[in-house]
Amino acid sequence: MDFKLGELFCGPGGLGLAALQTKIKKSNETYSLTHVWANDYDKDSCDTFRKNICPDKPKSVICKDVRLLNIKKLGKIDALSFGFPCNDFSAVGKKKGTDGNYGSLYSYGVKALDIFKPKWFLAENVGGLQSSNSGKAFNQIIKELVSTEYNLTVHLYPMEKYGVPQARRRIVIIGIRNDLGLTFQVPAPTTPIPITCKEALYNPPIPKNATNSELTKQSTQVIERLKHIKPGENAFNSNLPDHLRLNVKGARMSHIYKRLDPKKPAYTLTGSGGGGTHVYHWSENRALTNRERARLQTFPDNFHFMGSKESVRKQIGMVVPVVGAKEIFKAVLKTFANVRYASIPPSLGFHSKNNHIKTGLSQQHNLLENVSYQ
Repeated sequence: MDFKLGELFCGPGGLGLAALQTKIKKSNETYSLTHVWANDYDKDSCDTFRKNICPDKPKSVICKDVRLLNIKKLGKIDALSFGFPCNDFSAVGKKKGTDGNYGSLYSYGVKALDIFKPKWFLAENVGGLQSSNSGKAFNQIIKELVSTEYNLTVHLYPMEKYGVPQARRRIVIIGIRNDLGLTFQVPAPTTPIPITCKEALYNPPIPKNATNSELTKQSTQVIERLKHIKPGENAFNSNLPDHLRLNVKGARMSHIYKRLDPKKPAYTLTGSGGGGTHVYHWSENRALTNRERARLQTFPDNFHFMGSKESVRKQIGMVVPVVGAKEIFKAVLKTFANVRYASIPPSLGFHSKNNHIKTGLSQQHNLLENVSYQ
Protein backbone atom coordinates (compact mmCIF):
# COMPACT_ATOMS: atom_id res chain seq x y z
CA MET A 1 0.00 0.00 0.00
CA ASP A 2 1.46 3.31 -1.08
CA PHE A 3 0.06 6.45 0.52
CA LYS A 4 0.09 9.55 -1.68
CA LEU A 5 1.30 12.37 0.56
CA GLY A 6 0.51 16.08 0.41
CA GLU A 7 2.27 18.62 2.64
CA LEU A 8 1.29 22.09 3.78
CA PHE A 9 3.97 24.27 5.43
CA CYS A 10 6.52 21.75 4.16
CA GLY A 11 9.62 23.78 5.04
CA PRO A 12 12.90 22.42 3.65
CA GLY A 13 11.76 18.80 3.94
CA GLY A 14 12.28 17.27 7.37
CA LEU A 15 8.95 15.45 7.26
CA GLY A 16 9.23 14.99 3.51
CA LEU A 17 12.56 13.19 3.72
CA ALA A 18 11.40 11.07 6.65
CA ALA A 19 8.31 10.05 4.68
CA LEU A 20 10.33 8.98 1.64
CA GLN A 21 12.73 6.96 3.78
CA THR A 22 10.01 5.06 5.68
CA LYS A 23 8.90 1.68 4.40
CA ILE A 24 7.71 -1.47 6.12
CA LYS A 25 6.96 -4.92 4.76
CA LYS A 26 4.32 -7.40 5.79
CA SER A 27 4.31 -10.69 3.94
CA ASN A 28 4.57 -9.69 0.29
CA GLU A 29 3.15 -6.19 0.69
CA THR A 30 5.16 -2.98 1.16
CA TYR A 31 3.71 0.03 2.96
CA SER A 32 5.25 3.34 1.93
CA LEU A 33 4.68 7.03 1.21
CA THR A 34 5.04 8.91 -2.06
CA HIS A 35 5.34 12.68 -2.47
CA VAL A 36 2.50 14.21 -4.51
CA TRP A 37 2.57 17.92 -3.69
CA ALA A 38 3.97 20.33 -1.11
CA ASN A 39 3.46 23.97 -0.25
CA ASP A 40 5.38 26.64 1.64
CA TYR A 41 5.61 30.42 1.39
CA ASP A 42 9.41 30.63 1.82
CA LYS A 43 11.29 30.52 -1.50
CA ASP A 44 14.52 29.09 -0.12
CA SER A 45 12.67 26.35 1.75
CA CYS A 46 10.81 25.44 -1.44
CA ASP A 47 14.08 25.35 -3.39
CA THR A 48 15.61 23.09 -0.73
CA PHE A 49 12.59 20.78 -0.82
CA ARG A 50 12.67 20.53 -4.62
CA LYS A 51 16.39 19.77 -4.74
CA ASN A 52 16.33 17.03 -2.12
CA ILE A 53 12.83 15.54 -2.11
CA CYS A 54 11.44 15.79 -5.65
CA PRO A 55 14.14 16.94 -8.12
CA ASP A 56 12.25 15.17 -10.93
CA LYS A 57 8.95 16.91 -10.06
CA PRO A 58 9.89 20.55 -9.31
CA LYS A 59 6.42 21.87 -10.16
CA SER A 60 4.87 19.71 -7.42
CA VAL A 61 6.21 22.24 -4.88
CA ILE A 62 3.98 25.32 -4.85
CA CYS A 63 5.70 28.35 -3.35
CA LYS A 64 2.83 30.54 -2.18
CA ASP A 65 1.24 31.89 0.96
CA VAL A 66 -1.27 29.21 2.00
CA ARG A 67 -3.90 31.93 2.38
CA LEU A 68 -3.67 32.51 -1.39
CA LEU A 69 -3.45 28.81 -2.31
CA ASN A 70 -6.30 27.13 -4.19
CA ILE A 71 -6.24 23.91 -2.19
CA LYS A 72 -9.04 22.35 -4.24
CA LYS A 73 -6.79 22.28 -7.32
CA LEU A 74 -4.06 20.25 -5.62
CA GLY A 75 -3.80 16.56 -6.48
CA LYS A 76 -5.71 13.82 -4.69
CA ILE A 77 -3.94 12.43 -1.61
CA ASP A 78 -4.24 9.54 0.86
CA ALA A 79 -2.23 11.25 3.61
CA LEU A 80 -1.58 14.82 4.70
CA SER A 81 1.13 16.35 6.85
CA PHE A 82 1.12 19.92 8.06
CA GLY A 83 3.60 21.40 10.49
CA PHE A 84 1.72 24.65 10.80
CA PRO A 85 3.95 27.65 11.68
CA CYS A 86 4.94 27.70 15.34
CA ASN A 87 6.03 31.36 15.66
CA ASP A 88 3.03 32.30 17.79
CA PHE A 89 3.23 29.20 20.01
CA SER A 90 6.98 28.90 20.62
CA ALA A 91 8.54 29.58 24.03
CA VAL A 92 11.03 31.80 22.19
CA GLY A 93 8.27 33.87 20.59
CA LYS A 94 5.65 36.14 22.11
CA LYS A 95 3.09 33.35 22.56
CA LYS A 96 0.24 35.16 20.81
CA GLY A 97 -1.34 31.81 20.01
CA THR A 98 -4.28 31.91 17.62
CA ASP A 99 -4.36 35.71 17.96
CA GLY A 100 -1.02 36.08 16.14
CA ASN A 101 -0.29 36.36 12.42
CA TYR A 102 0.58 32.65 12.20
CA GLY A 103 -1.61 31.13 14.88
CA SER A 104 -4.68 30.58 12.73
CA LEU A 105 -2.86 28.95 9.81
CA TYR A 106 -3.61 25.47 11.18
CA SER A 107 -7.14 26.02 9.80
CA TYR A 108 -5.81 25.48 6.27
CA GLY A 109 -4.82 21.97 7.31
CA VAL A 110 -8.38 21.49 8.54
CA LYS A 111 -9.63 22.79 5.19
CA ALA A 112 -7.44 20.32 3.29
CA LEU A 113 -8.82 17.48 5.42
CA ASP A 114 -12.38 18.54 4.59
CA ILE A 115 -11.60 18.69 0.87
CA PHE A 116 -9.51 15.53 0.37
CA LYS A 117 -10.59 13.37 3.31
CA PRO A 118 -7.27 11.47 3.33
CA LYS A 119 -7.01 8.21 5.26
CA TRP A 120 -4.73 9.82 7.85
CA PHE A 121 -2.83 12.96 8.70
CA LEU A 122 0.09 14.16 10.79
CA ALA A 123 0.03 17.65 12.31
CA GLU A 124 2.84 18.96 14.47
CA ASN A 125 3.86 21.99 16.48
CA VAL A 126 6.05 23.05 19.38
CA GLY A 127 5.37 22.00 22.95
CA GLY A 128 4.41 25.60 23.76
CA LEU A 129 1.19 25.08 21.83
CA GLN A 130 -0.32 23.66 25.04
CA SER A 131 -0.02 26.90 26.97
CA SER A 132 -0.78 29.49 24.26
CA ASN A 133 -3.79 31.65 25.13
CA SER A 134 -3.94 29.85 28.49
CA GLY A 135 -4.53 26.56 26.70
CA LYS A 136 -7.41 27.90 24.60
CA ALA A 137 -5.44 27.71 21.34
CA PHE A 138 -4.63 24.03 21.82
CA ASN A 139 -8.20 23.15 22.76
CA GLN A 140 -9.57 25.06 19.77
CA ILE A 141 -7.23 23.27 17.35
CA ILE A 142 -8.15 19.85 18.78
CA LYS A 143 -11.85 20.70 18.63
CA GLU A 144 -11.64 21.65 14.95
CA LEU A 145 -9.60 18.55 14.07
CA VAL A 146 -12.08 16.28 15.86
CA SER A 147 -14.90 17.86 13.84
CA THR A 148 -13.27 16.56 10.64
CA GLU A 149 -14.28 12.96 11.48
CA TYR A 150 -10.81 11.77 12.51
CA ASN A 151 -9.74 9.72 15.51
CA LEU A 152 -6.82 11.62 17.05
CA THR A 153 -3.84 10.56 19.11
CA VAL A 154 -1.99 13.53 20.62
CA HIS A 155 1.45 13.22 22.16
CA LEU A 156 4.34 15.42 23.26
CA TYR A 157 7.43 13.69 21.88
CA PRO A 158 10.79 14.20 23.61
CA MET A 159 12.84 13.77 20.44
CA GLU A 160 16.03 12.80 22.27
CA LYS A 161 14.24 9.57 23.24
CA TYR A 162 13.71 8.78 19.56
CA GLY A 163 17.27 8.87 18.28
CA VAL A 164 17.67 12.64 17.95
CA PRO A 165 20.79 14.14 19.61
CA GLN A 166 18.84 17.19 20.76
CA ALA A 167 16.43 17.98 23.61
CA ARG A 168 13.49 18.95 21.45
CA ARG A 169 9.78 18.74 22.28
CA ARG A 170 7.19 18.52 19.53
CA ILE A 171 3.46 17.94 19.81
CA VAL A 172 2.45 15.49 17.09
CA ILE A 173 -1.19 14.79 16.29
CA ILE A 174 -1.95 11.67 14.28
CA GLY A 175 -5.47 11.45 12.91
CA ILE A 176 -6.94 8.36 11.26
CA ARG A 177 -10.31 8.63 9.51
CA ASN A 178 -13.04 7.31 11.79
CA ASP A 179 -14.61 4.99 9.23
CA LEU A 180 -11.37 2.97 8.99
CA GLY A 181 -11.74 1.74 12.57
CA LEU A 182 -8.05 2.20 13.46
CA THR A 183 -6.41 3.97 16.39
CA PHE A 184 -2.81 5.06 16.32
CA GLN A 185 -0.63 4.05 19.27
CA VAL A 186 2.33 6.21 20.29
CA PRO A 187 5.56 4.33 19.51
CA ALA A 188 7.69 3.57 22.55
CA PRO A 189 10.98 5.48 22.86
CA THR A 190 13.81 3.90 20.91
CA THR A 191 16.78 5.54 22.62
CA PRO A 192 16.71 5.17 26.45
CA ILE A 193 20.24 6.62 26.64
CA PRO A 194 20.17 9.79 24.51
CA ILE A 195 22.84 10.38 21.89
CA THR A 196 25.21 13.17 22.89
CA CYS A 197 25.87 16.15 20.64
CA LYS A 198 29.57 15.24 20.56
CA GLU A 199 28.80 11.75 19.29
CA ALA A 200 26.40 13.15 16.70
CA LEU A 201 28.92 15.65 15.34
CA TYR A 202 32.05 13.49 15.34
CA ASN A 203 30.91 9.90 14.85
CA PRO A 204 31.51 9.84 11.95
CA PRO A 205 33.26 13.15 11.21
CA ILE A 206 31.50 15.49 8.80
CA PRO A 207 33.08 15.16 5.33
CA LYS A 208 35.34 18.06 4.43
CA ASN A 209 33.46 18.61 1.18
CA ALA A 210 30.01 18.76 2.82
CA THR A 211 27.97 21.80 1.78
CA ASN A 212 26.53 24.41 4.18
CA SER A 213 29.74 24.24 6.25
CA GLU A 214 30.60 27.94 6.23
CA LEU A 215 31.94 29.27 9.52
CA THR A 216 30.37 32.30 11.15
CA LYS A 217 32.79 35.19 11.47
CA GLN A 218 32.97 35.80 15.22
CA SER A 219 33.88 39.23 16.56
CA THR A 220 36.77 39.61 18.99
CA GLN A 221 34.31 40.40 21.79
CA VAL A 222 32.26 37.25 21.14
CA ILE A 223 35.40 35.12 21.14
CA GLU A 224 36.52 36.69 24.43
CA ARG A 225 33.06 36.12 25.92
CA LEU A 226 33.03 32.47 24.89
CA LYS A 227 36.43 31.91 26.53
CA HIS A 228 34.75 32.55 29.90
CA ILE A 229 31.70 30.33 29.26
CA LYS A 230 32.05 26.67 30.18
CA PRO A 231 30.26 23.76 28.44
CA GLY A 232 26.55 23.89 29.25
CA GLU A 233 26.73 27.49 30.51
CA ASN A 234 25.27 30.61 28.92
CA ALA A 235 25.94 34.36 29.03
CA PHE A 236 23.93 34.75 32.25
CA ASN A 237 25.05 31.87 34.47
CA SER A 238 28.77 32.04 33.67
CA ASN A 239 31.45 34.08 35.39
CA LEU A 240 31.88 36.87 32.85
CA PRO A 241 34.00 39.98 33.46
CA ASP A 242 31.96 43.17 33.70
CA HIS A 243 32.95 44.42 30.24
CA LEU A 244 31.69 41.21 28.60
CA ARG A 245 28.34 40.97 30.37
CA LEU A 246 25.18 41.55 28.36
CA ASN A 247 23.13 44.62 29.16
CA VAL A 248 19.74 42.94 28.94
CA LYS A 249 16.68 43.88 30.94
CA GLY A 250 13.77 41.57 31.63
CA ALA A 251 13.84 37.96 30.45
CA ARG A 252 17.20 36.30 30.20
CA MET A 253 17.10 33.65 27.51
CA SER A 254 18.90 30.51 28.65
CA HIS A 255 20.34 29.79 25.21
CA ILE A 256 22.05 33.16 24.65
CA TYR A 257 25.73 32.38 23.98
CA LYS A 258 25.10 28.95 25.42
CA ARG A 259 27.74 26.33 24.81
CA LEU A 260 26.78 22.74 24.15
CA ASP A 261 27.55 20.15 26.80
CA PRO A 262 29.42 17.35 24.98
CA LYS A 263 28.10 14.78 27.46
CA LYS A 264 24.44 15.57 26.69
CA PRO A 265 22.19 16.02 23.68
CA ALA A 266 22.17 19.53 22.24
CA TYR A 267 19.69 22.01 23.59
CA THR A 268 16.82 23.01 21.28
CA LEU A 269 17.84 24.58 18.00
CA THR A 270 15.68 27.49 16.87
CA GLY A 271 15.14 29.28 13.60
CA SER A 272 14.77 32.72 15.14
CA GLY A 273 17.03 35.24 16.81
CA GLY A 274 20.28 36.97 16.04
CA GLY A 275 23.53 37.36 17.90
CA GLY A 276 24.04 34.83 20.65
CA THR A 277 21.46 32.30 19.43
CA HIS A 278 23.49 30.32 16.90
CA VAL A 279 24.42 27.39 19.23
CA TYR A 280 28.03 27.30 20.36
CA HIS A 281 30.66 24.58 20.36
CA TRP A 282 31.70 23.25 23.79
CA SER A 283 35.45 23.75 23.30
CA GLU A 284 36.02 25.82 20.17
CA ASN A 285 35.19 29.52 20.49
CA ARG A 286 32.66 29.62 17.67
CA ALA A 287 29.10 29.03 16.61
CA LEU A 288 28.21 25.77 14.97
CA THR A 289 28.12 25.63 11.18
CA ASN A 290 24.82 24.98 9.48
CA ARG A 291 26.04 21.51 8.55
CA GLU A 292 26.65 20.76 12.22
CA ARG A 293 23.21 22.10 13.08
CA ALA A 294 21.75 19.89 10.35
CA ARG A 295 23.51 16.88 11.94
CA LEU A 296 21.74 17.69 15.22
CA GLN A 297 18.46 17.70 13.28
CA THR A 298 19.48 14.28 11.86
CA PHE A 299 19.71 15.33 8.21
CA PRO A 300 22.17 13.30 6.11
CA ASP A 301 25.33 15.13 5.09
CA ASN A 302 24.35 15.05 1.40
CA PHE A 303 21.14 17.01 2.05
CA HIS A 304 21.90 20.42 0.54
CA PHE A 305 20.11 23.52 1.86
CA MET A 306 19.49 26.39 -0.54
CA GLY A 307 19.74 30.10 0.20
CA SER A 308 21.97 32.39 2.26
CA LYS A 309 23.70 31.21 5.42
CA GLU A 310 21.11 32.95 7.60
CA SER A 311 18.24 31.54 5.55
CA VAL A 312 19.67 28.04 5.91
CA ARG A 313 20.05 28.52 9.66
CA LYS A 314 16.37 29.46 9.88
CA GLN A 315 15.29 26.50 7.74
CA ILE A 316 17.23 24.03 9.88
CA GLY A 317 15.92 25.47 13.13
CA MET A 318 12.26 25.09 12.18
CA VAL A 319 12.09 21.47 11.05
CA VAL A 320 10.99 18.23 12.66
CA PRO A 321 14.13 16.05 13.07
CA VAL A 322 14.21 13.43 10.33
CA VAL A 323 14.99 10.42 12.53
CA GLY A 324 12.25 11.25 15.03
CA ALA A 325 9.71 11.77 12.25
CA LYS A 326 10.64 8.41 10.71
CA GLU A 327 9.76 6.61 13.95
CA ILE A 328 6.30 8.22 13.90
CA PHE A 329 5.71 7.50 10.20
CA LYS A 330 6.86 3.91 10.76
CA ALA A 331 4.26 3.48 13.52
CA VAL A 332 1.53 4.89 11.24
CA LEU A 333 2.38 2.43 8.49
CA LYS A 334 2.43 -0.45 11.00
CA THR A 335 -1.00 0.62 12.21
CA PHE A 336 -2.40 0.27 8.69
CA ALA A 337 -0.49 -2.98 8.12
CA ASN A 338 -1.80 -4.38 11.40
CA VAL A 339 1.73 -4.99 12.64
CA ARG A 340 2.15 -4.85 16.39
CA TYR A 341 4.85 -2.61 17.88
CA ALA A 342 5.94 -1.42 21.31
CA SER A 343 3.84 1.56 22.38
CA ILE A 344 3.14 3.89 25.30
CA PRO A 345 0.01 5.83 26.36
CA PRO A 346 -0.38 9.25 24.71
CA SER A 347 0.67 12.07 27.00
CA LEU A 348 -2.07 14.37 25.73
CA GLY A 349 -4.81 11.84 25.07
CA PHE A 350 -7.05 10.24 22.51
CA HIS A 351 -9.73 12.35 20.90
CA SER A 352 -12.59 11.44 18.58
CA LYS A 353 -16.05 12.80 17.87
CA ASN A 354 -17.70 10.35 20.26
CA ASN A 355 -14.86 9.88 22.71
CA HIS A 356 -12.52 12.23 24.51
CA ILE A 357 -9.95 10.82 26.91
CA LYS A 358 -7.24 13.02 28.34
CA THR A 359 -4.53 11.16 30.21
CA GLY A 360 -3.44 14.16 32.26
CA LEU A 361 -0.21 16.09 32.58
CA SER A 362 1.20 13.85 35.33
CA GLN A 363 1.83 11.10 32.80
CA GLN A 364 3.46 13.61 30.49
CA HIS A 365 5.83 14.73 33.23
CA ASN A 366 6.71 11.11 34.00
CA LEU A 367 7.55 10.55 30.35
CA LEU A 368 9.87 13.55 30.26
CA GLU A 369 11.47 12.84 33.63
CA ASN A 370 15.24 13.26 33.70
CA VAL A 371 15.49 14.46 30.09
CA SER A 372 15.52 18.23 30.58
CA TYR A 373 18.71 19.42 28.91
CA GLN A 374 17.53 22.92 28.02
